[in-house]
Amino acid sequence: MPDPSPRHEIAHLGHVELFTPEPARSLDFFVRVLGLTENGTDGDSVYLRTWDDYEHHSLKLTAAKTSGVGRTALRTTSAEALERRVKALEERGLGVGWVDGDTGIGPTYLFHDPDGHELEIYWETERYRPPEHLRPALKNQAQAYPGRGVGVRRLDHVNYLAQDAAANGQFVCDALGGRVTEQIRLDNGVISGQWTHFAQKSYDLVYTTDWTRSTGRLHHIAFATDTREDILRAADIALDNDVHIETGPHKHAIQQTFFLYVYEPGGNRIELCNPAARLIFAPDWEPVTWTEAERAKGQAWGLKTIESFHTHGTPPVV
Repeated sequence: MPDPSPRHEIAHLGHVELFTPEPARSLDFFVRVLGLTENGTDGDSVYLRTWDDYEHHSLKLTAAKTSGVGRTALRTTSAEALERRVKALEERGLGVGWVDGDTGIGPTYLFHDPDGHELEIYWETERYRPPEHLRPALKNQAQAYPGRGVGVRRLDHVNYLAQDAAANGQFVCDALGGRVTEQIRLDNGVISGQWTHFAQKSYDLVYTTDWTRSTGRLHHIAFATDTREDILRAADIALDNDVHIETGPHKHAIQQTFFLYVYEPGGNRIELCNPAARLIFAPDWEPVTWTEAERAKGQAWGLKTIESFHTHGTPPVV
């Protein structure tokens, strides 16, 4: 029986690991400023969750010598889908192998994208069961709203830096069943950015060109807020807590996301976004391509793209 289409075999972005050389300050940022909830520890790592993600954790914060991204976890739509994606990854020579699942997830297959970022896929998962003081009144909500800091609702997407954005985007499509929703094509024909998705949310994994020609680096991870007004409030909260605001609040032209970019104490860029992503219903969606001239106009309402957006990534290049 032929292997079915890989489309819809990855359900969603599960969680991401972030490295920080400032573990205590980074933890304070994510808990007190962004409003995540601690849900266990493992060695040098702390597990954190947003209030409406249904799994054990949304973020694994790991103490390290430098900043950057660790493993990104993707949940498949079934055990059979997991096996099929493992086969596809092994055929492309980018598989590492089966590893013990992180806290809260079952058997996990580790692999690399063409740029060297670590990713893993899994099916079995532990649904979060809140303690009594975090039990929500509405049974269809994962956790009571914390009422603390920004109060981000869920993990939204990861934006990687890569030597070749198109090659990595193609890998996501071919091996994992993703689809490109929007992209940037420079005047020389090079694709400098691709936004890919797995389900109806318009982007989950993003690849943009690393102008340092380094590999395996992070541009940012993003958390979705409940409302656009939360982004405005987040800017004031950042001011009150001496958090560096890089750019925003404003609206992206690509994906139309209302955004605020800040740096957490470890140096990693964090985006707070709403609408978290547009929804793509068309089964025959064609990628929207932005030209170099269109991107030179800046963001949706004319805000020029800040220079550090093209130069800052983690870990820093020495």
